[in-house]
Amino acid sequence: MTQITTQTLSRSEATSARIIAAARTLFVARNYADVTTDMIAGAAGVTKGGLYHHFASKESLYASMMLDDFERKHKLFEQAVASSGTSRERLARLTRDFLALPEEERELARLVRRDINTFTGNDRDRLVRAYQLALPEQIEAIIRDGIRDGELAQGDPRILSWSFVALVEVVVSQYAYDALGSTSQRLEHVLDLFFDGAAANPTGGTR
Repeated sequence: MTQITTQTLSRSEATSARIIAAARTLFVARNYADVTTDMIAGAAGVTKGGLYHHFASKESLYASMMLDDFERKHKLFEQAVASSGTSRERLARLTRDFLALPEEERELARLVRRDINTFTGNDRDRLVRAYQLALPEQIEAIIRDGIRDGELAQGDPRILSWSFVALVEVVVSQYAYDALGSTSQRLEHVLDLFFDGAAANPTGGTR
Protein backbone atom coordinates (compact mmCIF):
# COMPACT_ATOMS: atom_id res chain seq x y z
CA MET A 1 0.00 0.00 0.00
CA THR A 2 2.83 2.41 0.85
CA GLN A 3 4.45 1.79 -2.52
CA ILE A 4 1.22 2.59 -4.38
CA THR A 5 0.78 5.80 -2.38
CA THR A 6 4.33 6.89 -3.13
CA GLN A 7 3.90 6.19 -6.86
CA THR A 8 0.62 8.11 -6.90
CA LEU A 9 2.23 11.06 -5.14
CA SER A 10 5.12 11.02 -7.60
CA ARG A 11 2.75 11.06 -10.56
CA SER A 12 0.79 13.90 -8.99
CA GLU A 13 3.97 15.90 -8.39
CA ALA A 14 5.12 15.27 -11.94
CA THR A 15 1.79 16.49 -13.30
CA SER A 16 1.93 19.62 -11.13
CA ALA A 17 5.45 20.32 -12.33
CA ARG A 18 4.37 19.90 -15.94
CA ILE A 19 1.46 22.30 -15.45
CA ILE A 20 3.72 24.89 -13.83
CA ALA A 21 6.30 24.56 -16.60
CA ALA A 22 3.62 25.14 -19.24
CA ALA A 23 2.18 28.07 -17.30
CA ARG A 24 5.63 29.63 -16.90
CA THR A 25 6.22 29.68 -20.65
CA LEU A 26 2.79 31.16 -21.34
CA PHE A 27 2.93 33.83 -18.63
CA VAL A 28 6.37 34.97 -19.77
CA ALA A 29 5.22 35.24 -23.38
CA ARG A 30 1.81 36.86 -22.75
CA ASN A 31 0.13 39.27 -20.39
CA TYR A 32 -1.49 37.64 -17.36
CA ALA A 33 -5.03 38.41 -18.56
CA ASP A 34 -4.36 36.83 -21.96
CA VAL A 35 -3.42 33.43 -20.53
CA THR A 36 -6.36 31.11 -19.91
CA THR A 37 -6.60 27.85 -18.03
CA ASP A 38 -7.60 26.17 -21.30
CA MET A 39 -4.30 27.31 -22.82
CA ILE A 40 -2.31 26.08 -19.83
CA ALA A 41 -4.08 22.72 -19.75
CA GLY A 42 -3.50 22.24 -23.48
CA ALA A 43 0.17 23.13 -23.24
CA ALA A 44 0.63 20.81 -20.25
CA GLY A 45 -1.20 17.91 -21.89
CA VAL A 46 -3.86 17.63 -19.19
CA THR A 47 -7.60 18.16 -19.12
CA LYS A 48 -9.00 21.33 -17.63
CA GLY A 49 -10.42 19.21 -14.83
CA GLY A 50 -6.98 17.76 -14.26
CA LEU A 51 -5.54 21.23 -13.96
CA TYR A 52 -8.17 22.23 -11.40
CA HIS A 53 -7.42 19.04 -9.48
CA HIS A 54 -3.95 20.44 -8.81
CA PHE A 55 -4.67 24.18 -8.74
CA ALA A 56 -7.95 25.75 -7.68
CA SER A 57 -7.68 28.70 -10.07
CA LYS A 58 -5.40 30.53 -12.48
CA GLU A 59 -4.49 32.87 -9.63
CA SER A 60 -3.42 30.04 -7.33
CA LEU A 61 -1.40 28.43 -10.13
CA TYR A 62 0.36 31.72 -10.86
CA ALA A 63 1.08 32.28 -7.16
CA SER A 64 2.48 28.74 -6.76
CA MET A 65 4.63 29.20 -9.85
CA MET A 66 6.05 32.51 -8.65
CA LEU A 67 6.58 31.48 -5.02
CA ASP A 68 8.43 28.32 -6.10
CA ASP A 69 10.62 30.37 -8.43
CA PHE A 70 11.42 32.99 -5.80
CA GLU A 71 12.35 30.30 -3.30
CA ARG A 72 14.83 28.81 -5.79
CA LYS A 73 16.28 32.24 -6.57
CA HIS A 74 16.59 33.05 -2.87
CA LYS A 75 18.63 29.91 -2.28
CA LEU A 76 20.82 30.67 -5.30
CA PHE A 77 21.50 34.31 -4.48
CA GLU A 78 22.04 33.84 -0.76
CA GLN A 79 25.26 32.04 -1.63
CA ALA A 80 26.66 35.36 -2.86
CA VAL A 81 25.47 37.13 0.29
CA ALA A 82 27.22 34.54 2.47
CA SER A 83 30.42 34.53 0.43
CA SER A 84 33.61 36.34 1.38
CA GLY A 85 35.10 39.25 -0.54
CA THR A 86 34.34 42.87 -1.22
CA SER A 87 30.88 44.22 -1.88
CA ARG A 88 31.76 44.47 -5.56
CA GLU A 89 32.97 40.87 -5.69
CA ARG A 90 29.84 39.56 -3.97
CA LEU A 91 27.50 41.61 -6.16
CA ALA A 92 29.43 40.33 -9.16
CA ARG A 93 28.79 36.74 -8.07
CA LEU A 94 25.09 37.36 -7.47
CA THR A 95 24.67 39.13 -10.81
CA ARG A 96 26.66 36.49 -12.68
CA ASP A 97 24.42 33.80 -11.18
CA PHE A 98 21.37 35.74 -12.36
CA LEU A 99 22.69 36.33 -15.87
CA ALA A 100 23.57 32.64 -16.16
CA LEU A 101 19.94 31.60 -15.63
CA PRO A 102 17.92 30.56 -18.69
CA GLU A 103 16.10 33.51 -20.25
CA GLU A 104 12.69 32.28 -19.12
CA GLU A 105 13.82 32.14 -15.48
CA ARG A 106 15.30 35.64 -15.70
CA GLU A 107 12.04 36.95 -17.13
CA LEU A 108 10.01 35.38 -14.32
CA ALA A 109 11.65 37.74 -11.84
CA ARG A 110 10.04 40.68 -13.62
CA LEU A 111 6.53 39.26 -13.84
CA VAL A 112 5.57 40.04 -10.28
CA ARG A 113 5.89 43.78 -10.91
CA ARG A 114 4.08 43.53 -14.25
CA ASP A 115 1.17 41.53 -12.84
CA ILE A 116 1.03 42.55 -9.18
CA ASN A 117 -2.04 44.78 -9.56
CA THR A 118 -4.01 41.69 -10.55
CA PHE A 119 -3.77 40.48 -6.95
CA THR A 120 -5.06 41.88 -3.69
CA GLY A 121 -4.78 41.17 0.02
CA ASN A 122 -2.69 38.26 1.25
CA ASP A 123 -1.90 36.93 -2.23
CA ARG A 124 -0.41 40.27 -3.24
CA ASP A 125 1.52 40.60 0.02
CA ARG A 126 2.97 37.08 -0.27
CA LEU A 127 4.18 37.66 -3.82
CA VAL A 128 5.75 41.03 -3.05
CA ARG A 129 7.42 39.71 0.09
CA ALA A 130 8.79 36.63 -1.69
CA TYR A 131 10.26 38.82 -4.44
CA GLN A 132 11.85 41.16 -1.93
CA LEU A 133 13.43 38.27 -0.03
CA ALA A 134 14.70 36.62 -3.19
CA LEU A 135 16.47 39.57 -4.76
CA PRO A 136 16.36 43.22 -3.53
CA GLU A 137 16.90 42.43 0.14
CA GLN A 138 19.87 40.18 -0.60
CA ILE A 139 21.45 42.91 -2.72
CA GLU A 140 20.68 45.37 0.07
CA ALA A 141 22.56 43.19 2.58
CA ILE A 142 25.69 43.26 0.41
CA ILE A 143 25.39 47.02 -0.10
CA ARG A 144 25.03 47.58 3.66
CA ASP A 145 28.33 45.77 4.14
CA GLY A 146 29.90 47.92 1.43
CA ILE A 147 28.78 51.11 3.19
CA ARG A 148 29.95 49.80 6.55
CA ASP A 149 33.38 48.92 5.16
CA GLY A 150 33.83 52.24 3.38
CA GLU A 151 33.67 50.71 -0.10
CA LEU A 152 30.46 52.61 -0.85
CA ALA A 153 29.52 56.15 0.09
CA GLN A 154 26.85 56.69 2.73
CA GLY A 155 23.39 56.31 1.26
CA ASP A 156 20.09 54.54 1.65
CA PRO A 157 20.84 50.81 1.10
CA ARG A 158 17.31 50.04 -0.04
CA ILE A 159 17.27 52.74 -2.70
CA LEU A 160 20.73 51.65 -3.84
CA SER A 161 19.59 48.03 -4.06
CA TRP A 162 16.67 48.96 -6.29
CA SER A 163 19.01 51.08 -8.40
CA PHE A 164 21.27 48.07 -8.85
CA VAL A 165 18.32 45.88 -9.84
CA ALA A 166 17.33 48.47 -12.45
CA LEU A 167 20.84 48.44 -13.94
CA VAL A 168 20.81 44.66 -14.19
CA GLU A 169 17.42 44.68 -15.89
CA VAL A 170 18.84 46.93 -18.61
CA VAL A 171 21.59 44.49 -19.56
CA VAL A 172 19.27 41.49 -19.98
CA SER A 173 17.62 43.16 -22.96
CA GLN A 174 18.38 42.01 -26.48
CA TYR A 175 19.75 45.44 -27.33
CA ALA A 176 22.25 45.28 -24.46
CA TYR A 177 23.27 41.79 -25.50
CA ASP A 178 23.91 43.00 -29.05
CA ALA A 179 25.74 46.14 -27.90
CA LEU A 180 27.80 44.76 -25.02
CA GLY A 181 28.25 41.13 -25.97
CA SER A 182 29.23 38.47 -23.47
CA THR A 183 27.93 37.96 -19.95
CA SER A 184 31.24 39.15 -18.49
CA GLN A 185 31.10 42.39 -20.51
CA ARG A 186 27.52 43.07 -19.45
CA LEU A 187 28.42 42.27 -15.85
CA GLU A 188 31.34 44.71 -15.83
CA HIS A 189 29.13 47.38 -17.41
CA VAL A 190 26.67 47.13 -14.51
CA LEU A 191 29.37 47.04 -11.84
CA ASP A 192 31.27 50.01 -13.30
CA LEU A 193 28.14 52.14 -13.54
CA PHE A 194 27.05 51.30 -10.01
CA PHE A 195 30.36 51.50 -8.21
CA ASP A 196 31.68 54.56 -9.99
CA GLY A 197 28.43 56.29 -9.15
CA ALA A 198 28.17 55.14 -5.53
CA ALA A 199 31.76 54.53 -4.46
CA ALA A 200 33.33 56.52 -1.67
CA ASN A 201 36.43 56.71 -3.87
CA PRO A 202 35.44 56.37 -7.56
CA THR A 203 37.59 53.84 -9.37
CA GLY A 204 37.45 55.45 -12.78
CA GLY A 205 36.88 52.00 -14.27
CA THR A 206 36.95 48.35 -13.34
CA ARG A 207 40.05 48.70 -11.20
